[in-house]
Amino acid sequence: MIGSVRGVLLDRVPRSDHAAEVLVEAAGVGYRVIVPGSALGRLDDLGAGVFLHVHTHVREDALLLYGFPTREERACFEILITAHGVGPAVALALLSVHSPSVLRRVVATDDVDALCLVPGIGKKTAARLLIELKARLDLDLDEPLLRLAGAGTSPGAAPSARGEVRAALAGLGYGHDEVRDTLAVLPDDGPVEELLRLALRQLAGSR
Repeated sequence: MIGSVRGVLLDRVPRSDHAAEVLVEAAGVGYRVIVPGSALGRLDDLGAGVFLHVHTHVREDALLLYGFPTREERACFEILITAHGVGPAVALALLSVHSPSVLRRVVATDDVDALCLVPGIGKKTAARLLIELKARLDLDLDEPLLRLAGAGTSPGAAPSARGEVRAALAGLGYGHDEVRDTLAVLPDDGPVEELLRLALRQLAGSR
């Protein structure tokens, strides 16, 4: 399995608004690699050196290489294609519109409208993706989830970890019954970040 390619950029051809194909020559072999449309502007001119993190995608009728300028983008792509109904084309479109950090923020804040900016994703698909990706993406729970948790506490108060989780889930739009049922199966105590991760996984699995 090919995990990366380093060589000379020989050609690049846009395939759509959200994907392009580049030809990278490495050790005398030319590799055709599909990249997000947003990656083209970060590549040097033809003839320059290039390095891409690669995901090797095997189908019955083809073996395709998807390349990304950063390891984080490749990891995010590999998470996205595990979601129901998300193939490589949709995953590339998502990464062309939203960087991994922005996508995590979109998921953490249930921003359906931001996902709908991606061609081919409607409100129903966006809502389902938000639920699935909450349990799959490595959300940065310090920002903004823990900030949401603190928003519901009094100045100077020292809320319990479960209280912070309750406030964060309410801030993300979960209903009272969902929050109550989720808190009922959480450990009695522990780090807020870990309890919040467990709560989001539980909610994603229950919908």
